[in-house]
Formats: sequence, C-alpha cells, structure tokens
Amino acid sequence: MDAQIQKAVEYIRESKGIMVLTGAGISTESGIPDFRSPGTGLWEQIDPMEALSTKVLFNHPEKFYRQGFKILTAMKDAVPNIAHIILAKMEEEGIIDLIVTQNIDNLHQKAGSKKVYEVHGHVRSGSCLNCKEEMPIDRMAQKVEDKEIPPRCNNCGGIVRPNVVMFGDSLPPCFDMAMDAVGKHDLLIVIGSSLEVGPVNYLAYLCKKLMIINLGSTAYDYRGDLIIHQKAGETLMKIYETLKKE
Repeated sequence: MDAQIQKAVEYIRESKGIMVLTGAGISTESGIPDFRSPGTGLWEQIDPMEALSTKVLFNHPEKFYRQGFKILTAMKDAVPNIAHIILAKMEEEGIIDLIVTQNIDNLHQKAGSKKVYEVHGHVRSGSCLNCKEEMPIDRMAQKVEDKEIPPRCNNCGGIVRPNVVMFGDSLPPCFDMAMDAVGKHDLLIVIGSSLEVGPVNYLAYLCKKLMIINLGSTAYDYRGDLIIHQKAGETLMKIYETLKKE
C-alpha cells in the first residue's frame, strides 16, 4: 500500500485542479450502512423502489413514512469520521477544489467542507410542494410522530417532502455544475463509491485522470489510473500525512 500512497501523492502534486466524488463507503466509518455491500447493504433488507420512491411517497405516504423516512432520519445525527475531516482540511489548504457527493448525510459540511455539490439532496430539511418553504427535518419528524402524514406546511398547508433525490426524481442543478466542472480538473478522486449509480457515475468516464479509493471493486476500475482497495479514513490519513511531510 505504501507504493500506492506515494503514487497518489504524486498525482495530487502534479494536478492543478482536483475534484472529489464521494459515495456511501466514506460514511460507513461513521456508522451509516451503505446500500449495496453484500450481507450488510440496506437494499438487501428493503426494496429501494418501495422505501424511497416518489411513487410511494405520493401514492402511499403512510408506507413511505413508516419505512423510507426512517432510513433518512436515522442518519441525521451521525458525526464525521477522519475521512470527512481530512477532505475538509485538504479543501481549506487548497489541495482539492470541491466535493461532489452522492451522500445525503451532511457529514462533509459538518466536517467543515465549504464547496459541496449534494447531487442526491440532503436530510437537513424538507420543502413544501406548493410554496417551496423549507422545514427542518426534525420538525418534519415531529409532525410524523404526531400522525400528521404527510407533513403539512405551516405557511400554506401544502405537502412537505424531504429534500432528498428519490427514485423518480430528477437530479438537482448542482449535478450539471459537476458535469461542467469535471472537465476543468486534472484529477478526479472517487472515494467510497461503487460507481454503479447513474448518471453520477458518468463523471468517472468524463474525467481526465481517475483515482479510486474504495474497499471493494467498482464499475470503473478498468478506467482507473490508480486504484486503492482500502478503507477511506486510513487511506486519506496516509495520503495527507505524506503530503505534509514532503
């Protein structure tokens, strides 16, 4: 692994612009289960099309708030791990430019990262479908607990839904921003993503140089210039420490 760390440091030092893409694997060390790992992934326990789809949200809200909403609120109190903290430090020190994340857990922001494109939304709040007013996720959870399903907007009485991209939703504008940004950076570092979910995984196809840090194999290993099959926290710590020594 030492040789891979040295190569990673070389790539980082050679690059004038670095963009990072993170997936569920970076947050497993914060106690949040990922979705696809054999034996432990959430999708082995629950059908995603049943738990987190707009079809169920709008047509069967009781079912959504019994299953899907619990998945979302379960991660709202998680705390950043060393991988999130290192990335925040790297941004602060000008080593990386921005983070594109598939995660909805808010851990990059909690760690101190400033430029984060949340291409699958977030669990901080929900929005009224009528007037667009936002509601903190804790307030939504309280309404659900009080049997107000679906939660209603305090401003206009409209239906409030979580600000999470679900099956059936379009991606937010920041995804187009990410697609534009990837071609302007010398290096894309993918951390904790199997790169199986489209269209976000297309960033790994468009990038100039690709580094992948993921415990398991990914759909884009064939294209990677450097692949490190190790945990995110340990690997980023070694990369950062090596960068600071040289």
